[in-house]
Amino acid sequence: MSSLTAIFGATADKSQDSDKMMNLYCNRAELKKEFAGMRKEQFKLQDRIKQQEGATARLQQKLDHLEQLLIDPAWTRNVVVFYQLRGLALRCQRKLAKFAEQLKQQREQRQHNSLLVQWNEQRTRESWDVEKEIDEHREFIQQLQDQLQSEQQRLLSMSGFLKFFRRRSVTAVLDKVAARIDEAAQNDLALNLKLNEIKNRRPPENQGLDVSTKRSVNFMILSFAQQLLLHFADDDLAAMAKEAGEKSVGAINYGSPRECDQLLTRIQKRLDAMEQNTDFAAILQSRAKSIAEVAQFRTNTDTVPIAGTVTTLFDIGKDGAVRKSDNNILGENYWGIAKILSR
Repeated sequence: MSSLTAIFGATADKSQDSDKMMNLYCNRAELKKEFAGMRKEQFKLQDRIKQQEGATARLQQKLDHLEQLLIDPAWTRNVVVFYQLRGLALRCQRKLAKFAEQLKQQREQRQHNSLLVQWNEQRTRESWDVEKEIDEHREFIQQLQDQLQSEQQRLLSMSGFLKFFRRRSVTAVLDKVAARIDEAAQNDLALNLKLNEIKNRRPPENQGLDVSTKRSVNFMILSFAQQLLLHFADDDLAAMAKEAGEKSVGAINYGSPRECDQLLTRIQKRLDAMEQNTDFAAILQSRAKSIAEVAQFRTNTDTVPIAGTVTTLFDIGKDGAVRKSDNNILGENYWGIAKILSR
């Protein structure tokens, strides 16, 4: 017995040692995996640090360049003009974005209201149909109850001899009528549950704009972008603002201090006029219609027209006269319109 115990005991010890070795191996593999992941994360962080250092260095270069320009009296006014033109472009972009957002919300609300009206009309029709069915069903139940009462009175009014012979047939009729009443009551309960379900339905959520509506919104956005372009076209400020947004400070010379001051005055004057001029809703509608007539799309589901098909600038006067010129607002991304259009 002692020899058998020794043998089985040794086997158990070997099994435990094997389990420990396996656990150590698994733990080592997990540690190696975690270490590899940490090294990978370290390399990512080092790359991000290098990128941040590069961005910081480029920003410092820009600041040093700007400082040198501001130190130079010949460039001081040019720097002011440059950033005023950038500010002009930014104000137009914000104005266009606000117009677009308000227009989208307005169209979404209008479309959702129309959907709610249709949904409510459908719910009302379904409610009326069920209520009518409930009324008819209750009339039927009342008829059955009247029949049951009549049969019961008939049974009670029978004489003893007649009652003995006809009791079974009358009782069968009573049972049949009572069963029909129970069935009708269950149907009545089901109809009331259906009516409650209809009345407690949640209204549909806003589904967003469809392709056709998004296109009409984009035509209005393009129309407003053209309106802004035309407003700043007389002094060539629109093109100058776009150029300032694409180039770096110091890359453009706007002339002498006197010329810069004159340009600053024109910029402020046109900006003030832009805020005061708000009576052009009819012009926007008319221009949007003209844009829609020439716009083309790559597919039936696209909502943004092909840039090359909407290059006509429609200058509509208060008298309705239309002057046309070429300007690819969408292709050249005036006022950041590419990100503002509804997609």
